[in-house]
Amino acid sequence: MDARFTDEQDEIRRTLRELLGKRCGPEELRAAVDTPAGHDPALWALLAGRLGLPALALPETYGGAGCTVTELALACEETGRVLAPTPLPATAVLAAPLLLALGTGAQRAALLPRIASGELTAALAVPGPALATALALTGHDRRGRWAGGGRAGGVQARRAEGGWQLYGQADQVLDGHSAELLVVPAHTGGFARSRVLLFLVRGDATGLTRVRQTALDATRPQGRIQLRDVKAELLGGEDSDALPALARLGDTAAACLAAEAVGAAARVLERTVEYVGQREQFGRPVGSFQAVKHRLADAYVEVQAARSAAYYAAWAAATQAPAAAPTSAAATEATAAVTAPSSATAAATAPEEKAGVLALAQALEALRRAAAEGIQLHGGIGFTWEHEAHLYFKRAAGDELLFGPVHRLRAHAADAAHVFEEAGT
Repeated sequence: MDARFTDEQDEIRRTLRELLGKRCGPEELRAAVDTPAGHDPALWALLAGRLGLPALALPETYGGAGCTVTELALACEETGRVLAPTPLPATAVLAAPLLLALGTGAQRAALLPRIASGELTAALAVPGPALATALALTGHDRRGRWAGGGRAGGVQARRAEGGWQLYGQADQVLDGHSAELLVVPAHTGGFARSRVLLFLVRGDATGLTRVRQTALDATRPQGRIQLRDVKAELLGGEDSDALPALARLGDTAAACLAAEAVGAAARVLERTVEYVGQREQFGRPVGSFQAVKHRLADAYVEVQAARSAAYYAAWAAATQAPAAAPTSAAATEATAAVTAPSSATAAATAPEEKAGVLALAQALEALRRAAAEGIQLHGGIGFTWEHEAHLYFKRAAGDELLFGPVHRLRAHAADAAHVFEEAGT
């Protein structure tokens, strides 16, 4: 098969990179994260209205572009390069697919066109620091105990006045303080018969309190959500099975997040290579020293391997067809990826449903490595607040806190693929 990008996909990357290069430089980035919302509404309106980013993976029936996860992942890669603080991950990667998968016809018709146009932003409000578990990235809880287990804590739902009311709290919600629509997993029924359903809550609902949290990674704004008998609308019907839907969303989201991390890793590595080519020590550029070359070459191989894994994960999520891994665009662009560590190979041979998890692990590791090398090889300026290198390192560390540390991502993927089980057991 031909694994090269189409002309349309190349155009998405080129146009988005050009726009973000002009509108999301270091100064604009710092100004945006210091706003109450944590992002620039004007930039988001431009990305949504001119480029249609939130509409990429939505069907044309609902005002979308009718593209696939691959196009959305490519957009995430470009926003990741500049650490653009936008509602794209929370709205288009996490919330919109749930509305599309579980929503009734009326809910889809009312909400998805507004999301596609950028008019409506949304967030997935998972209780506590359990987003990775809810999306089955680091484990799979078939009873949904991460949502509160039907006991105290989490979010509880009960019938009231012909509808539903929610009571509870959710922390570390991406864009939870500013999103106009919240998708909230909540427990219904008593403990013995408890089950998880998804509910829709308006951002201006009575009894809803939202506060922006101080996060390690300021480019990923997070909020704390408190619900005190808040009126909510059930997403879909009472027969909707939320837990499998969240698990299916996990691998798709992981592919997009992996592409985003790859974009960030590639950018910080480019900046580092450029700097060591200019900075001089002992009368020659630092980049001419063999030890520095080796370190950057190792980082480059790791980034290219992560890119290859991320592209394959996006392809697998888009096709959902079990097949041998294609030769990715990254592998054809850089032969170094062919000799990369085994993580990229694992993403190509594991079941498609965990290709995204393996790609995310590889990408987060590559970003952490590239960001750490960038800080050290920039010398004294590399760890200052004024330089942007620390923002990339915080993105790597923050993503591991949100979506799971690398070793747990890989362990869960290995368990799902029965890698360490003996034959016949």
